[in-house]
Amino acid sequence: MTNTMEPPLSYPFNRFDGLELSERYAQALSRTGLTRITLPFDGDAWLATRYEDVRLVLSDRRFSRAEATQRERVPRAFPRVAGGIVIMDPPELTRLRKLALQAFTVRRVEGLRPHVREVADGLIDDMLRRGAPADLVADYALPIPMSVICELLGVPLADQPRFKIWNDSLLSTNALSAEETQQNLGELSHYIMALIDERRARPRDDLISAMIQARDQDDRLSQGELVLLCIAILVAGYEGVSSHIPNFLYTLLSRPDTLDRLRSDPDRMADAVEELLRLIPLASAAMFVHFAREDVQVGDTLVRAGEAVFASVGAANRDPHRFHQPDHLDIDRDASGHFAFGHGMHHCIGAGLARVELQEALGVLLRRLPEIHLCGEIEWKTKTFFRGPRRMPVAW
Repeated sequence: MTNTMEPPLSYPFNRFDGLELSERYAQALSRTGLTRITLPFDGDAWLATRYEDVRLVLSDRRFSRAEATQRERVPRAFPRVAGGIVIMDPPELTRLRKLALQAFTVRRVEGLRPHVREVADGLIDDMLRRGAPADLVADYALPIPMSVICELLGVPLADQPRFKIWNDSLLSTNALSAEETQQNLGELSHYIMALIDERRARPRDDLISAMIQARDQDDRLSQGELVLLCIAILVAGYEGVSSHIPNFLYTLLSRPDTLDRLRSDPDRMADAVEELLRLIPLASAAMFVHFAREDVQVGDTLVRAGEAVFASVGAANRDPHRFHQPDHLDIDRDASGHFAFGHGMHHCIGAGLARVELQEALGVLLRRLPEIHLCGEIEWKTKTFFRGPRRMPVAW
């Protein structure tokens, strides 16, 4: 059994100025049980880092995310925690996912691939016209997922800047006042509700129209559930992809042999994206707390009913018991089974879309700018859940 007498480690572990996985995660992975941590807000918890332990916490219904909404004090790494579908439990979660997945089809996702490629090519054209240097984040990484999500949801091009403002505010880890947070969320919710009303009257070939039409016997998504799903798609799809485009390039530039292979053999792009997703720990910390509904044995640790557990997907993706030489970027490995998009009940419904965006964005970048390189200091994000460059100067 795990020795619970050891003092808890201060959490989060990762630094923001880079993409390395903290050495403390490696130390935790070398242990046989969960690690006791103390968080900046409201107490201590367990931290799961090993692959099998993380998989159990993320998929076992004896753990609840929704319990966090019922407690006055909840241990957390940041001043605010996410809400909506990401902290629901079955059966409500199961029902929403089943209906949403009817609309989020492979056909719809793959149908967006030409749009992603067209947007990426257009952005490269603009960079070439203006000349080097360029900011890969502002000039390339941010516009691609915003354009794709707005295309998916049927949001007019002129409204995209408003979506960015709302998204940035919802993902900020600054201790915004309750009034500011509620205002941003309220504005976004009202905007989406207006879109839903419009699609009910005049359906289109977009995700909102498809989700309105999705039904299971006599059951369909309510207005409030549609809003929650649209917000979840916006937040997860925009920030995750826009962070990983520069993260992927930054990682490849430090591994020129792998970068040369991808340039010469672009058919390896899908495998490379999976391996980069596994290798790079995107989140600055484990974000969601899971409360044990009953006593649960997790590896060598007995988690008592009511205790809190965080699951680190970044650490699990580096577990040497699951991935050989896990700190090495190897695009020949089978990286399937990684937890970059979560696992189990909360596996990201937009994972397929994110893969399409990342494959096309990186592919176009390497095809059009084969000599791309850094030409200045990277400015790293420090006030958001996801790690990555805020500004990344490049030339070619």
